Amino acid sequence: MKISELSVQTGASMRSLRYYEEKGLIHPKRLDNGYRDYDESILEQVKTIQLYFNLGLSTDEIKEIVDCDPFVFPYEQLICDDVMELYQNKLLEVERQINSLNDVKSRLKNRIEKVEGLRAARNGST
Repeated sequence: MKISELSVQTGASMRSLRYYEEKGLIHPKRLDNGYRDYDESILEQVKTIQLYFNLGLSTDEIKEIVDCDPFVFPYEQLICDDVMELYQNKLLEVERQINSLNDVKSRLKNRIEKVEGLRAARNGST
């Protein structure tokens, strides 16, 4: 399929698809005229790459995963130790972000309660 078709089917821009290729994340075939030819298996690869981007992984991290993760592409070897470490580190980072967001949420709730309390006190004293 052409790059434009792949773009429509995955929602990835043609620029992104070229970038994925440049970074070695996908490997389209080249036709005699130099055009890229994407087979059906690349559809799932692109969706997986997008998932990893949405998880906050960098292209280098995604490259590590796609090079050895049997859940991403059908590789024969088991998941690489480096990828397991990457998953664990990303999980720790996400947990830190969640804790930080929960702290912000708590502070905002407290601030809202104080402001509402002040408003109620002002309205009651007038």
